[in-house]
Order: sequence, then structure tokens, then C-alpha cells
Amino acid sequence: MPDITFIHPDGRQDDFEAPEGVSLMQAATGYGIDAIVAECGGQLACATCHVYVDPAWLAHLPPPRADELDMLGAVAAERRPESRLSCQIRLTADLQGLVVRLPDTQY
Repeated sequence: MPDITFIHPDGRQDDFEAPEGVSLMQAATGYGIDAIVAECGGQLACATCHVYVDPAWLAHLPPPRADELDMLGAVAAERRPESRLSCQIRLTADLQGLVVRLPDTQY
């Protein structure tokens, strides 16, 4: 099971294991990461599951599809090169140790 680290804007960390095959958003909401609002439930219809993937992990992820890139235009916090929607990141064994930072707002 992949170990995931979420770093909050205040520097606090949440570390937990998540099953392979679920989205990063599902893992976060299941664990109780309140900063992942996920209004649309992972349907790629909002941008309230925005995260910043640690740059060391970007190469381990498939590139965002065009529809994710479009939706990233609606994020409330600063959009950065490492911005992704957590509903579009499927957890695999290759993502063991994944580190993501949470934006200061989803609205």
C-alpha cells in the first residue's frame, strides 16, 4: 500500500497508507484531509481537490490530460507547474512515498 504524505500550508503533515487503485482524492477524503473538499466527488467537474505534487514526484505521474489542464484553470489558490487535481492521480505501487502539498484554499 502506498504511503502518502500531505503537507498542510502551516507545515503540519499527515502520513498514511492508502490502497492501490484509488485516487489520491479518495484516499485523502477517506483519511479525513479536510483541505481536499472534492465537491464533485472526482468527476473532474470542479477544482476543489487541487494539490501541489512535490517536484521529485512529478516524473512518476502520467502527464495531466487536456480536461484536467482546463479544470486547473479554475483553481482558487495559485496555479503552479506542480499543480494537479488529486482526483486524477491513481495510486499505484510506484507512488509509494508520494508527497503532496495542500494549497491554502480550495475556494
